[in-house]
Amino acid sequence: MSSATLAGRRATDADVATGAHTDAVSAGRTPAADAALSRRIRAWAYGLGFSSCGIATLGPAESAPCYEAWLEAGHAGAMRYMHRYKRQRRDPRVVHRGVVSAIVVSMDYGGRSPSGPIARYARGADYHGVLGARLAALHEKLTADAGTPVVGKVVVDSTPLLERDLARRAGLGWFGKNTMLIDPERGSFFVLGALLVDLPLAADAPFTADRCGTCTRCLDACPTDALVAPRVLDARRCISYLTIELHGPIPPDLRPAVGELVVGCDICQDVCPFNLKFATALAEPDLRPRPDLESPSLVEWMGMTPDAWARFAAGSPIERTGRAGFLRNVAVALGNRGLPDAVPALIGALADGEPLVRGHSAWALGRIGGVAASEALGSRESVEADDVVLAELGAARIAVGG
Repeated sequence: MSSATLAGRRATDADVATGAHTDAVSAGRTPAADAALSRRIRAWAYGLGFSSCGIATLGPAESAPCYEAWLEAGHAGAMRYMHRYKRQRRDPRVVHRGVVSAIVVSMDYGGRSPSGPIARYARGADYHGVLGARLAALHEKLTADAGTPVVGKVVVDSTPLLERDLARRAGLGWFGKNTMLIDPERGSFFVLGALLVDLPLAADAPFTADRCGTCTRCLDACPTDALVAPRVLDARRCISYLTIELHGPIPPDLRPAVGELVVGCDICQDVCPFNLKFATALAEPDLRPRPDLESPSLVEWMGMTPDAWARFAAGSPIERTGRAGFLRNVAVALGNRGLPDAVPALIGALADGEPLVRGHSAWALGRIGGVAASEALGSRESVEADDVVLAELGAARIAVGG
């Protein structure tokens, strides 16, 4: 969804400079009235299908120094966009002029659903649109209740904002050792959104406890050792990064550890005691998994044409991987599965128009092995023009003894 417009009336520069709009809206308010409004906001949020709702007063982000240190350490990998807008991330009031409060919400996406090659959040409709529409509706209710236009900015991964920091400040949970925000009563299988407004609101108490204790299950379970320390994720090793954000080849030494995961990874959440105890079944119809993503056929996916991909990915978070990235991931999953029934599809993918797909298909054939795989690798090597793919073909032929 667009990050360029404010929902509702924009405050004028003069309003922002003088605080005229905020003063007009808040004139005559009392602590009791503010608390009552905050209660109504939570009731509206729950009525709109959100799982939790908290309110925070905007200000400098406490986690900004840690975030910037994380960037300096190179842990963002190829996500160069995360280096931009540092000043705005430090304080959301810099980029969203006039806003003073944040209504922060979460929406569960079904932590009780079975694990699989597609991470749970990506099996249904794109959550950006779902949360965005509900937050816009929440803004309409708030404006109607105020009796005067309230400037509001809907935020769902669409602006330089440290959402977890804001959610912790709004009392929704703490930063777990797996870097996820954990709600003590719901776990972490939820997505976050916020409505930034220029209306002073009674804020919730921030969540200050750390309830992870001595537990290290998430660190111990990560197959690629991406959690290099408690609450420190090296994205360059994270399966979610490798299968979604990385646009080039997956490093060969990490491919076996990716296993059969195709889009994202839930492992560090699956093992968390708070999810094991408190994760809920999916209740939001708009996030209901598509049948083809609940029972996927990796072999059929391997033969997906560009037209078929466009239909398959439309309106889904999966679209972010792009067709080449998606088939790269499928090839790796098939190679790790190691079953001969994937060989014909992988041989066909050696002629795909995308070098990324051809190279990873070669790697997968090298993992599976067999006469058919060896012959196909040799035939493709004689006509391949891409140097990176040629290197993959050569390594795969060695792997199968060809």
